Amino acid sequence: MLSKNQAKWFFLGGTAVTFLIFIGLTIYSLSKAQDQSHAENITAEVVHGKMLWEKNNCMGCHTLMGEGAYYAPELTNVIERRSANGGDGEAFVKGILMSKSPWAPRGRKMVAYGMSEKDASDVVAFLKWVSDINLNGFENVDRTVSPLAKDRMKNNN
Repeated sequence: MLSKNQAKWFFLGGTAVTFLIFIGLTIYSLSKAQDQSHAENITAEVVHGKMLWEKNNCMGCHTLMGEGAYYAPELTNVIERRSANGGDGEAFVKGILMSKSPWAPRGRKMVAYGMSEKDASDVVAFLKWVSDINLNGFENVDRTVSPLAKDRMKNNN
């Protein structure tokens, strides 16, 4: 059993070591070598696309880099996914954003934003910039369907 004085020094020593580890990891995480965002590729179009993303509350239905709602598909790599097998992902996304009528795949209705060509192109630029961020393997996870729905689908089969 530790005496009162030993317990005090044990606590203070442990706190100091933990604090130093925290500071070291913070400095390491914020160092330029760890930056995976490609901030140098941010253009005025990307910034405007991000503003439109937030203004239209896209994250209220979609997820981006694992954050957001699970009502609609994950959009981190939507351009790449829709370009697979010879498709044109940019045109696909722009077409949906510029549509004057609601789009309802698999019974889930998406709002008809009726965006202009420029606004839709800016949102696509934002989504393309997001897809270039190094996500340490997250981009390979299939997030097109909610994890809860996947469990239900497994249980029903």
